[in-house]
Amino acid sequence: MKHVFTLILLTLPTLLIAQISITGKITNQSQPIVWANVALTDLDGYNNTGSITDDNGVFHLKTAPGTYYLHISFIGYTSFKKEIIVKTELNLGEIELKANQTLDEIVITHQKKLIEQKPDRMIFNVENSTTVIGGDALDALRIAPGLSVQNNGINLLGRGASRVMVNHRLLQLSGEDLVSYLNTIAAGDIKKIEVITTPPAKYEAAGNGGLINIILKKGQVDSWKNTLAFADNINTYNFATLRNSLLYNKNKVSLSFNVNGTKGSSRNIEDFQVYYPTSNWDIDINSKEKKDNLSGQLLLDYEVTESTTIGIQYLGNSKTPNMSDRSVSRIFNEQNTLDSLLINNGNNQSKVNSHLINVHANTKLDSLGKSISFDVDYFTYQSNQNRNFITNSFSANNEFQNINAAANNFTDLNIENFSAKTDMEHPTTFINLSYGAKISSIKNHSDIQFFNTISGTPVYDTNISNTFKYEENNQAIYISGLKKLNEKWDIQLGFRLEHTRTKGHSVQLNETNSNNYTKLFPSLYASYSKNENNSFSISYGKRIERPRFSDLNPFRSVISSNTFSLGNPFLRPSFVDSFEFKHTYKNKYTTNAFLSIKHDGASVIFTSDVENSTQIVTRSNFFKQHMFGIGESFLFDMFSWWQSQNSFNVIGSKTEFTQNIGAKPKNGFMFSANSSNSFTINDSTKLQLDATYSSPFKAGLFSVGSTSSIDLGMSKTFLDKNLQVAILVKDIFNSSSLNQLESTVNNVKQVYGQNDNNRYIRLTASYRFGNKKISEKRRNFGNEEERRRTN
Repeated sequence: MKHVFTLILLTLPTLLIAQISITGKITNQSQPIVWANVALTDLDGYNNTGSITDDNGVFHLKTAPGTYYLHISFIGYTSFKKEIIVKTELNLGEIELKANQTLDEIVITHQKKLIEQKPDRMIFNVENSTTVIGGDALDALRIAPGLSVQNNGINLLGRGASRVMVNHRLLQLSGEDLVSYLNTIAAGDIKKIEVITTPPAKYEAAGNGGLINIILKKGQVDSWKNTLAFADNINTYNFATLRNSLLYNKNKVSLSFNVNGTKGSSRNIEDFQVYYPTSNWDIDINSKEKKDNLSGQLLLDYEVTESTTIGIQYLGNSKTPNMSDRSVSRIFNEQNTLDSLLINNGNNQSKVNSHLINVHANTKLDSLGKSISFDVDYFTYQSNQNRNFITNSFSANNEFQNINAAANNFTDLNIENFSAKTDMEHPTTFINLSYGAKISSIKNHSDIQFFNTISGTPVYDTNISNTFKYEENNQAIYISGLKKLNEKWDIQLGFRLEHTRTKGHSVQLNETNSNNYTKLFPSLYASYSKNENNSFSISYGKRIERPRFSDLNPFRSVISSNTFSLGNPFLRPSFVDSFEFKHTYKNKYTTNAFLSIKHDGASVIFTSDVENSTQIVTRSNFFKQHMFGIGESFLFDMFSWWQSQNSFNVIGSKTEFTQNIGAKPKNGFMFSANSSNSFTINDSTKLQLDATYSSPFKAGLFSVGSTSSIDLGMSKTFLDKNLQVAILVKDIFNSSSLNQLESTVNNVKQVYGQNDNNRYIRLTASYRFGNKKISEKRRNFGNEEERRRTN
């Protein structure tokens, strides 16, 4: 793969950069303004080029074709900002700046919309939401339109599981481990969340539900700010969070440092019914989990030169999610009369540590958009768990019979990931190119030691204990080209080639399984701007969904006295073809339709040993699935005091089983709706009302019941907006948890439900201090001030 990548780099065309001229004149009352800062940024705010006006107030810029923001500023004048489309040489004529009465009045108060719709992604501006104040990243994802967070899974509605990135860096975690990690990122440290439905070629191909990119905040330029916040979550059990955040940005240094501490507990309730031919089991599980954790984040960037920046990022977490649980299994006979009970008491002593270190560098090779970046990442995750449980058997009259099971489990999990990548942005006269390469290595080591303690003396059980080692190596190269065909049409075509090698080894079974494959992942995007009010886009992307590490472990792991899980070392990755059409009207109304086709789909199968009344959780590639849907989102902002972002979706499923698993596929339609409403009571008081609803749905092996949620939050500021207090009532009617998850395999029906502590009251207080401007040394670069404002 190294030689292939080298060959591609050597054969890429080195064409001349497009140099389209932009000119204009800056004045005030017909008098030229000399030395005014003029900057050109892309639509995400990243600097493209800049200049200053001459003695006649005239500026000259050169850039590649595209859509940009033009920023103009000068001390004592109101800043100017305008979106421009660069196709041919452009003369903007005379632009007048209005004078401010005093220097202190130069303030930009523009606030972004809560939800922004882009051609390839939806952007949720977390910092503008009242309902996430005092929460964590998972709380923010729960209210992001189009996402579903349930049962330790993060899914894009109708598309499947999504992979999560932090600052464009993919997290090698899934399930409970991912949820645990996201709990340590404070929502107050998040700037925005990007939901990328059809990721371009530069992003990893993993995740059939697209990618979720969590962008953390950076400090405003030439300022420092410290925020101290306290949040108390009130439920059956309380937990409180204390957070301190420091942002510093001056001259060549940009620093962000956050520390978060949480202490307390949360409650989780589960219910599980199993209908055997000759008996029914009704299981209730009630657990209390500690939320104690300490996490920190450090981001440091240093501007070596005007064109080169280097930096380091660190995210760390240490938590002790100890848990105590009690389950009651009521066993009914064929006459539906209570026959006996199993009462299980368990206790988990756990410790989780994770560390993510990134070193990066970015160099702008010219003022017209050519740049190269390098990233090196190291991620480590350790989880240690000691679980004791005892299951007692009772008669229908609640008389003790015997000890059904007792054990002590020791589980160690270690994940280590190293990756390095380089990305090149290369605009030319014919096409804007981007290309790059990435290498990644993952090592997973899990160890389970099971001791049977039913006799009172621990006895090591070799049939259940196991050590599993897994390695995965991935090399990828990509190239993508963006071409503006004319004034109305844009097209982007990309290819990503990934080569993957995996090896899993079970020590106890002395079994090794390897896999080796190379796949091409194309992506296509085309947009058509009919007029100022109407734009259309179509996109296609191919994705891969790789099995979780634990799903490949062939050994049996015990969940309870009558339930165990069995991995499958022969699981294959699933592949997904995604198509999407989108129409936007007046930048307020967006209609989208999608089709997602999953090939060789893999999932969990709940099977049963009827004779022994035992539940078996297995995994297999057994289906092909079509998911399709249509949705509408619109912004209502007719009143200055009320902004409402709303979306509606209808989603359908068509699944075919490709092997006999003793079940019939379930197909159907669902309806979902989301409404996020922000009310400005006055300059210091805001009200937020969010509502969601999802109808019952059938897809594949499962059917699921409806869910809904209504959240109400209010915030108020004091002391020149430095002190903020907020209250949130989350899930007022306690109706957002997963319920009625049903499957039937081999004529055994199973129904699962969960209440995962979603209803609570959160009280938050935060105080910030610092100065808005730090005096800085004068630089010769003409657009320095404007460039920093766009960070």
